[in-house]
Amino acid sequence: MRNSSAFAISLIVTLLALALAVLVDGGTQRIAGLPVLPALALLAFAVQWLVFVPSFLRQTEHYYDLAGSLTYAIVILLAAGLSAPDARGWVITALVLMWCGRLGSFLFARVKRSGKDGRFDDIKPHWGRFLMAWTFQGLWVFMTLLAALIVITGPAAAGWDVWATLGLAVWVAGFAIEVIADRQKAAFRANPANRGQFIRQGLWAWSRHPNYFGEIVLWTGIALMATPAMAGWQWLGWASPLFVFWLLNKVSGIPMLEQRADETWGGDPDYEAYKAATPVLFPRPPRV
Repeated sequence: MRNSSAFAISLIVTLLALALAVLVDGGTQRIAGLPVLPALALLAFAVQWLVFVPSFLRQTEHYYDLAGSLTYAIVILLAAGLSAPDARGWVITALVLMWCGRLGSFLFARVKRSGKDGRFDDIKPHWGRFLMAWTFQGLWVFMTLLAALIVITGPAAAGWDVWATLGLAVWVAGFAIEVIADRQKAAFRANPANRGQFIRQGLWAWSRHPNYFGEIVLWTGIALMATPAMAGWQWLGWASPLFVFWLLNKVSGIPMLEQRADETWGGDPDYEAYKAATPVLFPRPPRV
């Protein structure tokens, strides 16, 4: 892909996100003269572009995941600070901060240990393609936060209700699955005896990507909590977990990891048996 084409895609993605933000904005606050949701969407992109510049000049992806996590924190805290949300909004704010703090530190430490992130090997030398990766991260931040931002910046929902309780329970389940799966894989890789092997223990015996399943579940929990605050176009807030599902299944998650695993262990009888018996995403008890 040419740099000019990649830049055009980045521009189109940004404009589409801003259009969506305008469509679902229901708050009365303004930031620098802009309605609050479009301003927050633009901020999510702007942070990525600022970090992109030194990252491209130094040809490093070390700060990609960290920048994404910090952007989540900046956007959600600014939204909460401007809007003074109700109890539901503050709980959602706390959940997002807990998630991005945990995931950001985990991913940053992983990249620092390994020295690089293989996803960026082919795109770092090309400014347009590298910029597109950072732009898509801005889209990721805004889209996954969409339901949360609708609650936090909009009128107060009708108190703490069954939707809030159900959504919180779903979020806790998803967060627990993601944390446990990441820790199991980190412990597996830390064991020298497992060098060159693939993990198939713990939650990884139930799903080939249980951490991604947990990610999708926790954002579904946020959308459930946000449901009473949605009206009209704001029902598009449910695009949040759907976007996460699409991104992990079709773009930057499962397809890349599955291809890498097939290149590494394809033809290995144990790997082929594991792949045939274990679901890609949705967990299922291991076959005896």
